[in-house]
Amino acid sequence: MDDPAILSIGTATPPRSIAQSAAAEAAIGCCASNDRESRAIRRLYQASSVHHRGSVLLGAGAGIDNFFPPDLHSRGPTTAQRMAQFERLAPPLAVKACRAAMDGAALSASEVSHLVTVTCTGFVSPGVEHRLIAELGLSPQVGRVQVGFMGCHAGLNAMAIAAAICRTHSSHRVLLCCVELCSLHFQYGWDEQKLVANALFADGAGAAILGPGPAGDWPAIAGAASRVIDGTAAEMGWAVGDHGFEMTLSPRVPGLIADHLRPWIDEFLAVHGLEVGAIGGWCIHAGGPRIVSAVAHRLGVNGSSVESSRQVLRDHGNMSSATVLFILERMARARLARPWLMLAFGPGLTAEAVLLR
Repeated sequence: MDDPAILSIGTATPPRSIAQSAAAEAAIGCCASNDRESRAIRRLYQASSVHHRGSVLLGAGAGIDNFFPPDLHSRGPTTAQRMAQFERLAPPLAVKACRAAMDGAALSASEVSHLVTVTCTGFVSPGVEHRLIAELGLSPQVGRVQVGFMGCHAGLNAMAIAAAICRTHSSHRVLLCCVELCSLHFQYGWDEQKLVANALFADGAGAAILGPGPAGDWPAIAGAASRVIDGTAAEMGWAVGDHGFEMTLSPRVPGLIADHLRPWIDEFLAVHGLEVGAIGGWCIHAGGPRIVSAVAHRLGVNGSSVESSRQVLRDHGNMSSATVLFILERMARARLARPWLMLAFGPGLTAEAVLLR
């Protein structure tokens, strides 16, 4: 059986976004207690390379402080309140991305054999997958897989799962959907690692249809690999707190990824008869500007090969697992020569790779 292909991609963002300069001022009201801290937040937000970020919490005529009122003596809404917003607001965004992907593949609801959903920003059961089944008109017998709480690299884990499902039977068509409402987990107070997360993360949904080729404008999935970097578990984490999910994000992360990346990538590509120089496009998860730069430098790839990653970070911020689908969409639009390599990183530290031909 031929390698399964990506048949289409659909993306969706909230109807409203906030400029990074305005987001910085909102953060100051919740996190800074003096002028020095206020200046530091403005510098951090400016250095993020993000220009705009979407949030489901931006209502008509209201700012982000509608849900996160400026109050240095508060820790903000409880986790229960944040999860109530996830249950209400995540499904519509996911449905929009899925419909775009299904339309792009000219795929009817009855042709979807499996549904793979991904999120690390909300817990509810029945989950988003049940809403997708109902609102998209999928079969009640559709196969379901939920990839939960893995972090930014989970979109690659889900793609590997979807490809494996496709390989079991030529009739399988898999709908993959990543939906993340990162803005629900804004953290109050002065904590440098949490401030970095506040400055980068945003909301979005990405969906893809996978099935048998030919791939046409979209690539086929040739292989996947995973690597846990020893001794780095404390460098990045994602824990459920009383006031949202709390991220640990060490400034050492970009350097640690760069230090361990090249030998692993060389070994993975060699299995497929390739070298780094043969890769025409790099889908590097836009976790932040330092991560994209560190990975590009360590691999020795030129700026144009990673421009789609930088563009998505600039225009949308870090949308966790959904981000890679936004990047792939831009790479396809730019008609970059294949093969492509997807790379993403998450708690552990864990690195994931998917090779696309």
